[in-house]
Amino acid sequence: MTGVEFHFNAPDKVGYACRLLRKAVGKGARLVVTGEPALLRELDTALWTFSPVEFIPHCYGDAAGATVLAASPVVLSDAAHAASQHEVLVNLGPSVPAGFERFERLIEVVTADEQDRVQGRRRWKHYADRGYAIQKHDRAEEAS
Repeated sequence: MTGVEFHFNAPDKVGYACRLLRKAVGKGARLVVTGEPALLRELDTALWTFSPVEFIPHCYGDAAGATVLAASPVVLSDAAHAASQHEVLVNLGPSVPAGFERFERLIEVVTADEQDRVQGRRRWKHYADRGYAIQKHDRAEEAS
């Protein structure tokens, strides 16, 4: 069964996602990031610029060929099925990503924005109602 983690109170989704992806790729993880197209474009730009000495290899799942998908540790896509060999799904979007169950891990990123929190609670309830054990990581508690 997919392990579900919620990262609450992220200061901003894009910056938080950059740090999360850098750490995960450094440990050898292969990830798919889902979200709204505009947010994924913003993340794409940030992954090129957030650190002057680091680059996180990534591609768009619906625009890349099979060779590029296989070589990229991070795939940005509005569909969770974009890269079949990736084991972690990071959801930056407002709804439960279709096909999340095929991943070993699902990481939900939720900011302190009230609308984002409401959508996060709906997703939490969806997973909990289906019997998924959920780990909670509260960035506000960890920062203090």
